[in-house]
Amino acid sequence: MTEPPGDDRRLPPALADVARIEFDYADGDGIDFEPYAAFDPAEETTHWLRQWTGNPEADGSAYRVFGQDGAGGLAALWYGRPGRPLAEQPVVYVGSEGECDVVAANLSDFLWLLADGMGPAEADEERTERSDPELTALAERHATTPRRPAADIVREARAAFPTFTEDLWALCR
Repeated sequence: MTEPPGDDRRLPPALADVARIEFDYADGDGIDFEPYAAFDPAEETTHWLRQWTGNPEADGSAYRVFGQDGAGGLAALWYGRPGRPLAEQPVVYVGSEGECDVVAANLSDFLWLLADGMGPAEADEERTERSDPELTALAERHATTPRRPAADIVREARAAFPTFTEDLWALCR
């Protein structure tokens, strides 16, 4: 795991704005995402990672968990880029049924994913993009990357971090 610089647990402004939005699941047609008003505490993140992997030595310090889906899958910023600011770190999803992958290469791209009606849990689904005006306005205020289709964002992120899933599964005992 990559050691993050310090232990900054403050949400970046963009995530603080996301946390104020109520997401509508719309019986499976919406976004299955419940953002948190703050990152999970370090101890809770480490406990979760140890439970998920079954490895009592696993260290959650490289993750900043900022939301979940209805089944308990977690969305987090992962320190996959040593020395880079938190907002430049990839967004990952670790599901309650063992699924895990990178969903956006950085926070800005994650905002565009949300704007197109996709949350972390939906990133693997082939869905018709449904632009959300409130989330689009939020992305337009905060994003530093150009808007692209959600499928491109996910594909580019996974290409940039091809070993994330393998590395996370390697922690399992």
